[in-house]
Amino acid sequence: MTKASDDQPTGLLIAFVLLERPAEPDLPAVVAAIRARHPDVSAQVPVSAPQSNTTLIQCDGELVAVMSIPAPIPRDDATVARAEANWTGAAETIGGHQAHLIVSALSKDLSRLRAARIITAVIGGMIAAVPGCVAVVWNGRVAYAAAPWLEMSRAAFAPYPDYPFMLWLSIHPFRYDAAIVAITFGLASFVGREIELEAKGLDGPSVFDKVAGLAVYMIERGSVIPDGHTFGANEQERIQIHHVRSQRFSGLPVVLASVTAG
Repeated sequence: MTKASDDQPTGLLIAFVLLERPAEPDLPAVVAAIRARHPDVSAQVPVSAPQSNTTLIQCDGELVAVMSIPAPIPRDDATVARAEANWTGAAETIGGHQAHLIVSALSKDLSRLRAARIITAVIGGMIAAVPGCVAVVWNGRVAYAAAPWLEMSRAAFAPYPDYPFMLWLSIHPFRYDAAIVAITFGLASFVGREIELEAKGLDGPSVFDKVAGLAVYMIERGSVIPDGHTFGANEQERIQIHHVRSQRFSGLPVVLASVTAG
């Protein structure tokens, strides 16, 4: 395995709200929904006039741009396939949308976590207020139906580890020889790397839980686990960490976690 360079996430976080048909969001209604869902968070429509087809919402003191596009997003077969693994009917829903909204926080100085919280809160308000929202594609990597987004996004401002990080990434376990391997998609948007975990002596749900726990830890604190570090939840279980480029996933920069349960 070749050691990877220190990759860092680049660009703004961007989400796409997929619509059954073209629609211009009623911003006062969206703001009212945000306030109802997050009573302790400020939300308003800024006084400044929108430019072109882009409008603005201010949420928790930050500006969020919303652009209405009367056309579907380009099809991404890989994203659809990952969505189908956890969401029956994903291909039909994603393939059938006719328009979308682009949502992104404007400030480049926000931490990834804060930007994700704010975008998530705004999208939750949009799903609640705009008819015909069918799905959300997060940063071009992860797709979920609108219904779980509507529910899970209520926790956008919850403290660690209860914020809805599973809206921002997906976890895919599979058998590989005598081990179970799981890979994330979407975590690199926060820390520049995905998690690739290989485990022996554990079942699929246990592997999923360990990847989820490690992922939310990294979203909260960054890629702070040193290369070569070994730690364990108990004396019978040790987890070894390496920062590498994946041999299974086309050189993808990963935190490779090897787990052996005794």
